[in-house]
Amino acid sequence: MDNTNFFQRVYAVARQIPYGKVTSYGAIAKALGADRSARMVGWAMNASHAMEDIPAHRVVNRKGLLTGKHHFDGTNLMQQLLESEGIQVVDNQIIDMEKHFWEPPVFIE
Repeated sequence: MDNTNFFQRVYAVARQIPYGKVTSYGAIAKALGADRSARMVGWAMNASHAMEDIPAHRVVNRKGLLTGKHHFDGTNLMQQLLESEGIQVVDNQIIDMEKHFWEPPVFIE
Protein backbone atom coordinates (compact mmCIF):
# COMPACT_ATOMS: atom_id res chain seq x y z
CA MET A 1 0.00 0.00 0.00
CA ASP A 2 1.33 3.41 -1.03
CA ASN A 3 1.82 5.53 2.12
CA THR A 4 1.14 8.84 0.36
CA ASN A 5 -2.18 7.59 -1.01
CA PHE A 6 -3.08 6.02 2.35
CA PHE A 7 -2.32 9.28 4.17
CA GLN A 8 -4.54 11.21 1.71
CA ARG A 9 -7.37 8.74 2.36
CA VAL A 10 -6.88 9.16 6.13
CA TYR A 11 -7.10 12.94 5.70
CA ALA A 12 -10.28 12.62 3.62
CA VAL A 13 -11.90 10.71 6.50
CA ALA A 14 -10.52 13.03 9.19
CA ARG A 15 -11.95 16.09 7.42
CA GLN A 16 -15.42 14.58 7.90
CA ILE A 17 -15.23 14.33 11.70
CA PRO A 18 -17.99 16.63 12.94
CA TYR A 19 -17.38 19.50 15.34
CA GLY A 20 -17.78 18.23 18.92
CA LYS A 21 -17.06 14.61 17.96
CA VAL A 22 -13.99 12.39 18.02
CA THR A 23 -13.00 9.15 16.38
CA SER A 24 -10.18 6.68 16.86
CA TYR A 25 -7.16 5.67 14.82
CA GLY A 26 -8.62 2.18 14.53
CA ALA A 27 -12.03 3.43 13.39
CA ILE A 28 -10.40 5.38 10.57
CA ALA A 29 -8.32 2.34 9.59
CA LYS A 30 -11.46 0.19 9.59
CA ALA A 31 -13.32 2.72 7.42
CA LEU A 32 -10.45 2.50 4.94
CA GLY A 33 -10.58 -1.30 4.89
CA ALA A 34 -7.21 -1.51 6.65
CA ASP A 35 -8.27 -2.89 10.05
CA ARG A 36 -4.71 -3.49 11.24
CA SER A 37 -3.34 -0.10 10.21
CA ALA A 38 -4.29 2.05 13.21
CA ARG A 39 -0.61 2.83 13.75
CA MET A 40 -0.29 4.09 10.16
CA VAL A 41 -3.32 6.32 10.76
CA GLY A 42 -1.39 7.71 13.73
CA TRP A 43 1.61 8.40 11.52
CA ALA A 44 -0.65 10.18 9.02
CA MET A 45 -2.18 12.31 11.77
CA ASN A 46 1.28 13.16 13.08
CA ALA A 47 2.29 14.29 9.58
CA SER A 48 -0.81 16.49 9.26
CA HIS A 49 -0.07 19.15 11.85
CA ALA A 50 0.93 21.76 9.26
CA MET A 51 -2.39 21.21 7.46
CA GLU A 52 -4.98 23.55 8.90
CA ASP A 53 -7.90 21.68 7.31
CA ILE A 54 -7.17 18.43 9.19
CA PRO A 55 -8.80 18.29 12.66
CA ALA A 56 -6.10 16.01 14.11
CA HIS A 57 -7.19 16.91 17.65
CA ARG A 58 -10.39 14.91 17.04
CA VAL A 59 -8.50 11.62 16.59
CA VAL A 60 -7.76 9.73 19.82
CA ASN A 61 -7.11 6.16 20.80
CA ARG A 62 -9.97 3.69 21.23
CA LYS A 63 -10.21 4.39 24.96
CA GLY A 64 -10.44 8.14 24.45
CA LEU A 65 -6.87 8.85 25.50
CA LEU A 66 -5.14 11.86 23.95
CA THR A 67 -2.19 9.75 22.82
CA GLY A 68 -1.21 12.26 20.12
CA LYS A 69 -1.14 15.29 22.39
CA HIS A 70 2.65 15.56 22.46
CA HIS A 71 2.58 16.32 18.71
CA PHE A 72 0.68 19.57 19.29
CA ASP A 73 2.33 22.89 20.09
CA GLY A 74 1.94 23.87 23.71
CA THR A 75 1.38 21.51 26.58
CA ASN A 76 -2.41 21.26 26.48
CA LEU A 77 -3.40 22.45 22.99
CA MET A 78 -5.11 19.19 21.99
CA GLN A 79 -7.17 19.22 25.20
CA GLN A 80 -7.98 22.92 24.81
CA LEU A 81 -9.19 22.38 21.23
CA LEU A 82 -11.43 19.50 22.33
CA GLU A 83 -12.79 21.42 25.29
CA SER A 84 -13.57 24.39 23.04
CA GLU A 85 -15.87 21.98 21.17
CA GLY A 86 -17.64 20.93 24.38
CA ILE A 87 -15.71 17.70 24.99
CA GLN A 88 -14.63 17.24 28.61
CA VAL A 89 -11.12 15.84 29.16
CA VAL A 90 -9.76 14.69 32.51
CA ASP A 91 -6.26 13.21 32.96
CA ASN A 92 -5.72 13.15 29.17
CA GLN A 93 -8.88 11.07 28.61
CA ILE A 94 -12.21 12.05 27.10
CA ILE A 95 -15.11 11.81 29.52
CA ASP A 96 -18.17 10.08 28.04
CA MET A 97 -16.34 8.76 24.98
CA GLU A 98 -19.48 6.96 23.76
CA LYS A 99 -21.40 10.25 23.60
CA HIS A 100 -18.70 11.98 21.56
CA PHE A 101 -17.59 9.07 19.35
CA TRP A 102 -18.14 9.36 15.59
CA GLU A 103 -18.01 6.18 13.50
CA PRO A 104 -16.58 7.02 10.09
CA PRO A 105 -18.47 5.67 7.09
CA VAL A 106 -16.71 3.15 4.87
CA PHE A 107 -14.44 5.13 2.58
CA ILE A 108 -14.94 4.51 -1.11
CA GLU A 109 -12.67 6.19 -3.65
